[in-house]
Amino acid sequence: MAVKKVVGQVTPEEKNEIQQLFERRNGLNELAKILTPENADLYEKLVKDLGETAFKFQSWWNRMADKYQWESTNNGNWEINFDTCEISIVR
Repeated sequence: MAVKKVVGQVTPEEKNEIQQLFERRNGLNELAKILTPENADLYEKLVKDLGETAFKFQSWWNRMADKYQWESTNNGNWEINFDTCEISIVR
C-alpha cells in the first residue's frame, strides 16, 4: 500500500509549467499508441518530441527538488497535486 506525505509546495507558475509538460507527455503517449512506424516522418517527430518532453519533465523535478530541498527516498517518487500545488512523496 502506498504511503503519501506532503513534503513541499511550488508556486502556481511552477505548477503550470509541469502541468503543461505532464499533459503534453500524456498526449504524446496516447498518440504513440496509434501511430505506426510506416508513417516514418511523423513517427520520427513523435519519438523526438517524446524524448525532449521526458527530458524537460525530469529537469523540472530536478530543478524544483534542488530549489526546495524536498525529502526524498530511494523507493519513492514525488507527485504534484495540480489543485493545491502541493508536492508529496509516495512510497
